[in-house]
Amino acid sequence: MTYIGRFAPSPTGPLHIGSLMAAMGSYLEAHAHSGRWLLRMEDLDPPREMPGAADAILRDLETLGFQWDGPVLYQSRRRAAYEDALARLGAQVFPCACSRSEIADSAVTGIEGPVYPGTCRDGLAPGKPARALRVRVQPGELSFEDALQGPIHQDLAQDIGDFVVRRADGWHAYQLAVVVDDAMQGVTHVVRGSDLLLSTPRQLHLQALLGLSHPIYMHLPVAVNTAGEKLSKQTGARPLDLSQPASALWQGLDLLQQSPPQSLRHASIDDIWTWARQHWHPSSMSGLSSVEIA
Repeated sequence: MTYIGRFAPSPTGPLHIGSLMAAMGSYLEAHAHSGRWLLRMEDLDPPREMPGAADAILRDLETLGFQWDGPVLYQSRRRAAYEDALARLGAQVFPCACSRSEIADSAVTGIEGPVYPGTCRDGLAPGKPARALRVRVQPGELSFEDALQGPIHQDLAQDIGDFVVRRADGWHAYQLAVVVDDAMQGVTHVVRGSDLLLSTPRQLHLQALLGLSHPIYMHLPVAVNTAGEKLSKQTGARPLDLSQPASALWQGLDLLQQSPPQSLRHASIDDIWTWARQHWHPSSMSGLSSVEIA
């Protein structure tokens, strides 16, 4: 089996150290298996996207010495494929008229907020227009083995509830798009940040309903600030300083627990990538879900 990995940033802002960690981890793991590394732009949330961010991310990755296989895939151009997947799901999908506030008022709290209480599962209330589309889940534990985080167990009905696959604004949800695109691109291994670990069972559920194979998952530690918040545009993550790209790569390796020597801080990009490929040991991150950046 040919190893196929990918990096899939969202163009909500410039590349920062947290997104660089995910890029480096997926890139090095693909190279360790003599595999292919694909690049996908997850541009399915226009209100949160920053104009020009997608192109800026590509330029930054090139400056840092990344080389991807094949053309970049843009999810915004794949809406027909996602609609086809919804049609294949058939009766497993149902329209929902509930607003977020209505769900929050009537739901219990699960692992990521309110658990959908099934209000529209058996049909819309009279006079209530459909907003989103949700996929049905069933009680029972869903389990998988993560390459770094170990065994993961989740009961979707108890912890999440029927979840959204097409949002009220008409755009398709991340959970559906990522499953459809991973299958279409033949992705065999998904290496990404641990902030997405708890969403993986939803993707496994959709893969099973659609008759798709399950990739192998590896969830890397994410960079957090001193308050324990994941670095992001919302938490004030600083853009990478690419006036010294080798220094940025060194920091990424250090946060990924690879212990790069100090001499590499001022090495050439080619030299630091050569060292990184020769010394890549993901096992040094086993069980580690986050790393703090002061």
